[in-house]
Amino acid sequence: MSRLRQAVLCTALGLAGSAAASDYYGTLEPFASESIYFVMTDRFANGDPANDHRDQGVDPARPELRTFDIPLKEACDGEVGNVGYLGGDFRGLLDNAGYIRDLGFTAVWITPIVDNPDQAFTGGDEISCDGFLTDRGKSGFHGYWGINFYRLDEHLPSADLDFAGLTAGLRAHGLKTVLDIVGNHGSPAWTMPVAQPQYGQLFDADGKLVADHQNLPPEQLDPAGNPLHAFYNTRPDLAQLSDLDAANPAVMDYLVGAYLQWIGQGVDALRIDTIRHQPLAFWKEFAGRIRAQHPGMYMFGEAFDYDPAKIAQFTLPENGSISVLDFPMRQAMEDVFGRKGAGFERLEEALHLSGGPYANVYDLATFYDNHDMRRLDAEDSGFIDAHNWLFTARGIPVVYYGSETGFMRGQAEHGGNRAYFGQERIAAAPASPIHASLKRIAGLRRESPALQRGLQLPVRLQGDQAVFYRVYQHDGQAQTALVLLNKGDRAQDFTVREYLQPGRWRDGFSGETLEVGRQLRVEVPAHGVRVFFLDAPVSRADLRERLDALMAGR
Repeated sequence: MSRLRQAVLCTALGLAGSAAASDYYGTLEPFASESIYFVMTDRFANGDPANDHRDQGVDPARPELRTFDIPLKEACDGEVGNVGYLGGDFRGLLDNAGYIRDLGFTAVWITPIVDNPDQAFTGGDEISCDGFLTDRGKSGFHGYWGINFYRLDEHLPSADLDFAGLTAGLRAHGLKTVLDIVGNHGSPAWTMPVAQPQYGQLFDADGKLVADHQNLPPEQLDPAGNPLHAFYNTRPDLAQLSDLDAANPAVMDYLVGAYLQWIGQGVDALRIDTIRHQPLAFWKEFAGRIRAQHPGMYMFGEAFDYDPAKIAQFTLPENGSISVLDFPMRQAMEDVFGRKGAGFERLEEALHLSGGPYANVYDLATFYDNHDMRRLDAEDSGFIDAHNWLFTARGIPVVYYGSETGFMRGQAEHGGNRAYFGQERIAAAPASPIHASLKRIAGLRRESPALQRGLQLPVRLQGDQAVFYRVYQHDGQAQTALVLLNKGDRAQDFTVREYLQPGRWRDGFSGETLEVGRQLRVEVPAHGVRVFFLDAPVSRADLRERLDALMAGR
């Protein structure tokens, strides 16, 4: 048992008998204890070359149809992107589950697992370096072009490893599974010079065709007269993707049935793609039907918008209580830890710790980049600083694969954002200073209820310094964390007096204890973090007053 767990247990025994202790917490959501490693499965590691399907779509008369290894003709920012499958699979992920767990993570978010088309797409807009949703020539390696939501894409499983085997294997390594799901679209559906099989089509669990766009633009569909059009809207939405009609109950039944099937095979949480492209009532019904069979299922959606008011609506109970990815915080993190070099004060406005628009800001999934935007453009120290914030501030941290080494930093989609990582890079990753620091801070959060679920009380967020508390006091546990962050290039002395409760504080990394009276003064190294824990109930009057106000304003 770690020293932290021993201390928390001793505190729990003492606190349990104190009926006067107030509750202080940011959230009681169980999934808030987790930290998430986000993997684009095809791009992580090829553990089983037998499922590569390198001959898929190969036709000497039509070379544009092949799906494996499709490098772009031109480089973007010096990097040549690839829009074909590259071999990553369940076996490659499971073979490296120990690596992910050792890095400090407790959950893995994987891209959609459902069947995607067997040819590269010939319609759409020509791919450009900065183009968003330019899809001509791409395969469905990413998983977001579902054609049968009840079947696995053949590139992912192995003869001895299906999806249930993957989730069980991850769980044996102490990792939960977050499944990426899509509820608003299927595959690209029109603009093909010649109609391609599977594109714009949907099949059910028995392989029966239930919907077909027939290579027609949305305005030419006839849902009333043609049953195969009834799943789709008659207006375009995202690029040439088949747009699912939220008003059709059969669409809801299809999606709920499919995702209940996969959840039943060991899924612990859902990430919902493009959530703002279906109405709120749709998601309320969807969430209700899923949670009717899996109570408490944590879900978070992607509403790609930097306006908190526009993404917070999904988190409200009347709209399904679905958390979201914290895009406003992501924007602030890019400013602070990327090339702009803004001060920590930029982050304070994105915290929304009191009176914000979210149902609970502590349940948000926090991140600094992902597969749909440029990777963080920063020095190694910027990644180190970003992780020190991400794993100590409020929210559930999410890190995109490869960021533990600064992989493809600053690159957009076609310039390497989705590049193949591979076993050699995984093996070499521990030599990166980013990896070492991430492992250190992620491991600390994994052991701390305060860092996972505690109220956040800012003391000072200014320039290169951040000072704040995280306080968790509930159900027999009491822990206060004092977090000190320095993103400067030199070591700095920190002095803290505000709300500092006297007592025996413990250094979170060394385990050494120090008696604290009216102030705590310590040195924080360049691009460093220090965290001190007080495993005792809150007794200082002004601290209790501030915490009471934060509890009321959550």
